[in-house]
Amino acid sequence: MSQDHLIIFDTTLRDGEQSPGASMTREEKVRIARQLERMRVDVIEAGFPAASNGDFESVKAVADAIRDSTVCGLARALERDIQRAGEALRGARSARIHTFIATSAIHMEKKLRMTPDQVIEQAVKAVKWARQYTDNVEFSPEDAGRSDPDFLCRVLEAVIDAGAATLNIPDTVGYSLPGQFGELIRNLRNRIPNADRAVFSVHCHNDLGLAVANSLSAVLNGARQVECTVNGLGERAGNAALEEIVMAVRTRQDVFGCETRIDATQIVPASRLVSGITGFTVQPNKAIVGANAFAHESGIHQDGVLKHRETYEIMRAEDVGWSANKMVLGKHSGRNAFRTRLTDLGIELDSEEALNAAFARFKELADKKHDIFDEDLHALVSDEAAANTPELFKLVSLKVCSETGEIPSARVVIAENGQEKNGSAEGSGPVDAAFRALESIVNSGAELQLYSVNNITTGTDAQGEVTVRLSRGGRIVNGQGADTDIVAASAKAYLHALNKLHSKLERAHPQV
Repeated sequence: MSQDHLIIFDTTLRDGEQSPGASMTREEKVRIARQLERMRVDVIEAGFPAASNGDFESVKAVADAIRDSTVCGLARALERDIQRAGEALRGARSARIHTFIATSAIHMEKKLRMTPDQVIEQAVKAVKWARQYTDNVEFSPEDAGRSDPDFLCRVLEAVIDAGAATLNIPDTVGYSLPGQFGELIRNLRNRIPNADRAVFSVHCHNDLGLAVANSLSAVLNGARQVECTVNGLGERAGNAALEEIVMAVRTRQDVFGCETRIDATQIVPASRLVSGITGFTVQPNKAIVGANAFAHESGIHQDGVLKHRETYEIMRAEDVGWSANKMVLGKHSGRNAFRTRLTDLGIELDSEEALNAAFARFKELADKKHDIFDEDLHALVSDEAAANTPELFKLVSLKVCSETGEIPSARVVIAENGQEKNGSAEGSGPVDAAFRALESIVNSGAELQLYSVNNITTGTDAQGEVTVRLSRGGRIVNGQGADTDIVAASAKAYLHALNKLHSKLERAHPQV
């Protein structure tokens, strides 16, 4: 890999999934991985195979599906973890094992209960174990930002000699400042005798809102891999946002002596896909992918942009995947046009049967709204994926009555294992009444943690996309539903979440 190439290591499927409520099914991970591959991400960290059987199967499925990106599995510096990662990655065309052990004094003493010499010995063993499965081994000294620099140099020199090709320096708790973190990277590269034999990487958390700034400071000081996530998803305040790293390096080529291979036109589609699957909506003023990222309200700004775009825009919206021409299909569009547009959007369906089912849903939607936008197609496919979750519960019919001055009520009919059951309830609003009516039938005992509604497009006939997050017995799942009727979308989302709670395909949240 040439020195001027900045490797983009995406950990949306691993660290991003550790956001409470962001747990993904195997099929959802594969969908996101395929989008990351279309975006030409260099390395996709697919998960932590030793965490659970479900995570092992997810990493294996991604490894089997991806051909143009390296697929990575995370492992603690334990032989059984590394063996599990190696097994999960066996089908990958290009595989990497990422192993780690903590190196800060507080972690070694309080968590590991190991001496510094024992930590170095274990780190070297871990790299050698990983080398039995692949030559592409990455090592991370966890909590490097709070580790003693002299000890870091000792550990990293040893793991390079053991065969580590990438050294990742994580700011695990988001404590560093940009100048400080950049200096750490520069000093490590200068002080470690065999530093030229490894690529230096960084993995920054956003606890102080500095993840992107710290990552870019590291790049300026010689780091040539950045670990990041789509939309900045991740534990606590999240990780460095992939879209911000990529576009900062691309826009400021006068400062950065490197470039990525990312297809930036796939950034917005990736953002929407991750947002839809996880239920973590993107704030309107979010850089690059927010709805207002290229909007101008001020008359002075509008006038300047109309005269010459670069007066107030440093990037073109279309370069990151925003499309000005979104209206493409309607009720008279045929199956071939539908298939072609899905292909243009990078949406892949697994079989002809899946395409037929999606086309049938498209026709149903076209009867409800006149114009079908690209966003509607993304939601439709997500809704189709939701419908393919093993269905214990299925919505048959829904009737809601809401009148000013009267208590809203709902009556629902669902099929439970094919047997129809009905229930009714009153609530503080039509959605509350619908959820209470559903619970009168299923008695799930689940706690509603999130209810979110977003309009997919503009107009009064726009679909609403609803996300419902349920928790029960230590498990957290998201359900999605889309419909031009918000109450119907809400009921679909609630049942989708319930089906996930009952599905053996859905793994427990990694933090549980």
